[in-house]
Amino acid sequence: MALSDVKCRNARPASKLVKLSDGGGLQLWVQPTGSRLWRLAYRFEGKQKLLALGSYPLISLAEARQARDDAKRLLLSGIDPAQERSLRKAGSAKDTFRSIAGEYIDKLRKEGRTDRTISKVKWLLDFAYPSIGDRCIQGIDPASILIALRRVEVRGRYESARRLRSTIGSVFRYAIATARAETDPTIALRGALISPTVTPRAAITDPKALGGLLRAIDAFDGQPTTRAALKLMALLFPRPGELRAAEWEEFDFESPVWAIPEARMKMRRPHRVPLSRQAVSVLTLLREISGGGSLLFPSVRSGLRPISDNTLNAALRRMGYGKDEATAHGFRATASTLLNECGKWHPDAIERQLAHIENNDVRRAYARAEHWDERVKMMQWWADYLDDLESKNARVISLKGRGKFAVHSPSRGSTLNPTSTVHQTPRGTSNRRRSY
Repeated sequence: MALSDVKCRNARPASKLVKLSDGGGLQLWVQPTGSRLWRLAYRFEGKQKLLALGSYPLISLAEARQARDDAKRLLLSGIDPAQERSLRKAGSAKDTFRSIAGEYIDKLRKEGRTDRTISKVKWLLDFAYPSIGDRCIQGIDPASILIALRRVEVRGRYESARRLRSTIGSVFRYAIATARAETDPTIALRGALISPTVTPRAAITDPKALGGLLRAIDAFDGQPTTRAALKLMALLFPRPGELRAAEWEEFDFESPVWAIPEARMKMRRPHRVPLSRQAVSVLTLLREISGGGSLLFPSVRSGLRPISDNTLNAALRRMGYGKDEATAHGFRATASTLLNECGKWHPDAIERQLAHIENNDVRRAYARAEHWDERVKMMQWWADYLDDLESKNARVISLKGRGKFAVHSPSRGSTLNPTSTVHQTPRGTSNRRRSY
């Protein structure tokens, strides 16, 4: 029968120890001396153990029950509550994994990491805190970390579990650097997790199919700004996040060049993009539409925020391209593949334009050339090449009962607004207008 505050207050000592049970192993021991002590009986690794929780009434019945539940959670995680208490006493509050992780996050923030990166790190660490957050970092072993990782992995989130292991390791390495830990236990967990299946982002690399995609973009009947963004993704092949958050002050139409600040670059390095005549044409017309604010692609809900991550992919889906066929990020793979296959450009110039960083440390030390002049020529050649692909298959088609209609074939530097020419409706595209 469960205890109550009345029973605890009225418990009287006897000549021998009296044990009053509350359930779940929680007991109130009434000593012959009159003191009343909370004890928790439990089993760990097959052994009967006892944990002192304090004295009554200093520790109330509700507080004792909370302490019992906390200990049960530790047991479910494979942690001995008594050992955990000893480890906490051995280290100060500033030496817990949670507190050191907080310092590590502050370090990332001072290093200029983006809010998006900081949010991802916090999100990952939240998975670890229930198991190891309040433990002294010196007492955390690989088995304890593996328990936290398994909780993520069991949901089928293999990539998140892998990244969590890496993030926990980063916190431990920071603790080592600040003399509060001696080893990184995540090293012992290499190979312990299920490897995620890597699925490359879908991209069109067949020239004829790419021409079809370019015509579908030109015929897109959604927001003109979305159509402009897709055109620029094809012409300039930046990362989608770099384009959607672009600001007008980054563009110099005299040079012409787009200078992306390091704060928005994945590798935290400023990046320049040569602008072809076609890109300048698209940007000039875009400025007439959205040039009133600082952003090229303001959200329809607020001019102070850019369009969402999903805007461009949603537009591709509306045009009839499935997620296994084309993605906004896939324009980078498209450009990389076709530029390399044409054999006209140095691979380092292509990689530099993609803002890739050389993985080999020695090669990176020497491969610092910008290849700027070659990249300027390459980007203009690429824009001309896209124009050729877009117009190559233009033809006159016959629609039964409706005579002949010319499929729209835009000239170089095509406009954003539909012309009077009838467009061939891309596959899977309805004529209904929607906003993206």
